[in-house]
Amino acid sequence: MLLAYATRLTGDRAAAEDLVQETLIRAWKHVHIVATATIPLTGWLLTILRNLAFDRARRQATRPLEVPELPEAGSAGGAAAGGDHSDRVVDSIVVVEALKSLPELHSSMLIEVYYRNRSVAEVAKQFQIPQGTVKSRTHYALRALRNALATHGEE
Repeated sequence: MLLAYATRLTGDRAAAEDLVQETLIRAWKHVHIVATATIPLTGWLLTILRNLAFDRARRQATRPLEVPELPEAGSAGGAAAGGDHSDRVVDSIVVVEALKSLPELHSSMLIEVYYRNRSVAEVAKQFQIPQGTVKSRTHYALRALRNALATHGEE
């Protein structure tokens, strides 16, 4: 019963289990009340649980949101030193816009090779062209993308 009530209050099973445990610990610390109780203890336990849930919610509301630390630069999957999430979002928007400005032939090669992480052989088989053609198209596409990004940077 306590767990169901706590789950409804918090919406989180793990947090509800913590609240129930804390409620039972507080009841154990006040065993003299439990031993001499002349009324049903259900209401008393539910009140303790509700107060603990409200205290927890107030604590979380006053604390700043926890943000996971970024991996250090140089570690696998790490962001650039001093990189900010908003910078990465803006960069990705700029790259997408630059990709849209490229001819379909070039943008499709870059998307397949770099974004979908396909090998040259897989892309060649998909487009039914020689592997050398995939490599040259990718080379020219990167050059066109670099020029498009340089043009965007001047604007």
